[in-house]
Amino acid sequence: MRDEHPFEDLLVLIKGAGDLATGVAWRLHRCGIPVVMTELPQPLTVRRTVAFAQAVYDEEHEVEDVTARRALAADVPDVLDAGEIPVVVDPEMEAIDELAPSAVVDAIVAKCNTGTTLESAEFVAALGPGFEAGVDCHAVIETNRGPNLGRAIWEGAAEADTGTPGAIAAPTDAQESGEGGDRSPADDAAARVLRAPAAGRFQALARIGDCLACGEPFGAVVEPAGEETTLLAPFAGVLRGLIHESVALQPGLKIGDIDPRGNPEYAFRISDKSLAVGGGVLEAFLHWHFGRSDDSVTEELGF
Repeated sequence: MRDEHPFEDLLVLIKGAGDLATGVAWRLHRCGIPVVMTELPQPLTVRRTVAFAQAVYDEEHEVEDVTARRALAADVPDVLDAGEIPVVVDPEMEAIDELAPSAVVDAIVAKCNTGTTLESAEFVAALGPGFEAGVDCHAVIETNRGPNLGRAIWEGAAEADTGTPGAIAAPTDAQESGEGGDRSPADDAAARVLRAPAAGRFQALARIGDCLACGEPFGAVVEPAGEETTLLAPFAGVLRGLIHESVALQPGLKIGDIDPRGNPEYAFRISDKSLAVGGGVLEAFLHWHFGRSDDSVTEELGF
């Protein structure tokens, strides 16, 4: 194999550093592809244990043996040289000219295009609905659970937003309790996403990874006028995500996630969905970088 690294002169910029974006960054980084991520000053992600966005709050954050570090655009080369992933607070993408990435991945998952274009870089990929391959980007990566999850789409768009999170498991009879009656798997898929009932600030009464009983308090919303609403777990499960307490809440904002499978370890591991989506981006990137021919791939890698 050649001594030089085939990706040393490349840089992939990932817009967003939530859990799906982290699956993408983790896959690329593990393959030796230099990655930089951008985020909001106060990231909205709830799966903070497995999101590099947490580095914005804590300066650095490790996910499955990969470390991300909050950085200025000028510090990106030094962070990359240290073997870490830089996370730049840059919601307006003002640093893109300075960073000059070879590829851009829109991993915000806003279900709409917030400004990504084919001209953003030599190669542009985007996650989920809101993008059309060949119009907004070169490749779209499917994010909907099912047989196409993680598929790289080179013509057309991803599946439309269903508005309902994919079911990961229905609670068992042992988990059912309280006055809610029987729940269908579809009901449980919607119920596991916890949303703010009102504007205000969030107070955590539990930690990510805690096992909750049905009806157990996990947090509270304190409204501007001082009224406090206690939030209860809709069914038994593991608290897989909680929004950071510094985020200003609006009604309906996603503030948490309960996993009915009941295994605390899952709260600290990148999800199967994130890994699948990351694999799709990796495939699309390599397809662009090396070309369509398998022979060109092995020749480039020096085999």
